[in-house]
Amino acid sequence: MTLEPGPILAPATPRSLEATGLTTVLMKDILLKTMFRMSINKVTDLARTICLPIPQTIELVDIARREKLIEAMATFGADTGSEASFQLTESGKARALDALSQSEYYGAMPVPLSMYEEQIKRQSIRNIQITRRQLKIAIGDLVLPGNLMDDLGPAVSSGRSILMYGPPGNGKSSISNGIRAAMGDRIYVPRAIVHAGQIVSVYDPIVHTVAETSEDNPSLLRQTGNRFDNRYVYCERPTVITGGELTLDMLDLKYNPVSRTYQASLQFKATGGVFIIDDLGRQEEPPQAIVNRWIVPMEMNYDILTLQSGEKFVVPFDTLVIFSTNFHPNEIFDQAALRRIFYKIKIDGPNQADFLKIFAMVAQKRKMPLDEETVIHLIRNKYPTIDNVYSNYQPIFLIDQMINICEFEGKPRHMSPELIDRAWNNMFVRSEEIVR
Repeated sequence: MTLEPGPILAPATPRSLEATGLTTVLMKDILLKTMFRMSINKVTDLARTICLPIPQTIELVDIARREKLIEAMATFGADTGSEASFQLTESGKARALDALSQSEYYGAMPVPLSMYEEQIKRQSIRNIQITRRQLKIAIGDLVLPGNLMDDLGPAVSSGRSILMYGPPGNGKSSISNGIRAAMGDRIYVPRAIVHAGQIVSVYDPIVHTVAETSEDNPSLLRQTGNRFDNRYVYCERPTVITGGELTLDMLDLKYNPVSRTYQASLQFKATGGVFIIDDLGRQEEPPQAIVNRWIVPMEMNYDILTLQSGEKFVVPFDTLVIFSTNFHPNEIFDQAALRRIFYKIKIDGPNQADFLKIFAMVAQKRKMPLDEETVIHLIRNKYPTIDNVYSNYQPIFLIDQMINICEFEGKPRHMSPELIDRAWNNMFVRSEEIVR
């Protein structure tokens, strides 16, 4: 289903160059660099590339023409159509090269940080109210204790930080992903922002999923339908998921010394969405150090980023941070850190009744016929060997193992105590000394 951009949330299309919030010098340099790097010579193509409306693009071209940086190309040929074409003059090429020596950024005009801050307020994740039904549908077929939904709902709706902890294999990662899916709405992500003359690319196709929308044709002077500033991309609320690979420098601006350009940090790309730190405690950085990095953003709703020059600047922090760990919180955090995480939710394994529900559901999905003798053997003979500790991942593991054995041996899918024993042996590694 396609959702139309809401007029309240949408950033307004700039009706003049002044309304962009950018200086004429910056816009002119980006225009020249774009023409130089991309060999674009038609206004409609320029407008689409620099993400400004046609009238404002024409105005910017006229400014550059008056300064003899751009000139109209010679006559129209039979294959050029009716649209005038422009090219850089020698002075324009020199100016473009000089601008490129300072920064290789070209293309979409950036959004001033102050204007983006206003947009963040209009689409804040803290404005979302999620119902029990939405959360239940998003989490899908996970069989969870009833009281868990009671804890999760208010935590998600608050937009504040969440710590989920408990034994592995019980759905912490799936719950985290379900939380994002429950939000369901869309936001506007800037292609780039600018602060103190420094441009930072924000939109990232790896992080941001473009939402379907009936956009206007930017080549039309008169537009109807979806009107919003094309310097933004209409996206699903973003989700950034990191695991054991997370390092603290991933949370800083990325500066490319060759192109002299900046990429937004991971948490800045996640603005308006969810940042999931999975498997906390498996990173090279100590868990305490990772949480310490988030203390100011989580408490103050802003983050501090640093430019290559050493200058620091403040950006809004509007992100739901979810920490997920298999360790007990008291083992990896001090009490000061725990106090700053607003919700602490334990995710336990299922009881026997819920385990059997999950086992039956997985069997049905995998088209594996249930066998009463096999299930009784599993419950009476196998689980007592591990003190009857059940986990959500185990039904999928055991049934898939039996399916693989059946397919390998060319037999129809079926359960048996013998197959369960073979599958069980692959689920655990026996403690023993290896002689080398």
